[in-house]
Amino acid sequence: MSIAADSTSVTQPRRTLRSIVAVSAGFASVAVLSIATDQVLHVLKVYPPWGEPMREPGLNFLALSYRLFYTVAGGYITSRLSPYAPMRHVTVLGALGFVAASAGAIAAINLADLGPSWYPIALVLTAFPCVWLGGVLHRARCREH
Repeated sequence: MSIAADSTSVTQPRRTLRSIVAVSAGFASVAVLSIATDQVLHVLKVYPPWGEPMREPGLNFLALSYRLFYTVAGGYITSRLSPYAPMRHVTVLGALGFVAASAGAIAAINLADLGPSWYPIALVLTAFPCVWLGGVLHRARCREH
């Protein structure tokens, strides 16, 4: 066995692990930041108690606004941490976000009366474009330096 083949066999699992970490970190950052912000707004009584619907459209727009920001940040984080092909990693994150948001929308619309249907649908429709924007912002920043 040559040294090059031996080096590749060690490098590939590391790259795979780093890819998984990059996508997981982006996904986790969006989820943790969103839930933490929700909790703060519940504690401050800006939002109704957990489990009660948010009937005021302004509250849903507030939640959507910070989720959009956090989703862009998640795309940036994934792009930044990816070991190679950052936009490919962002695409994987976008697909996972789309699937997760779709499952959440189905549950929110069909199983629970948590507020207007447009809100979870907006999360589905914005998942991919927001993470993509995060990746583009990271790519632009890298070009500046």
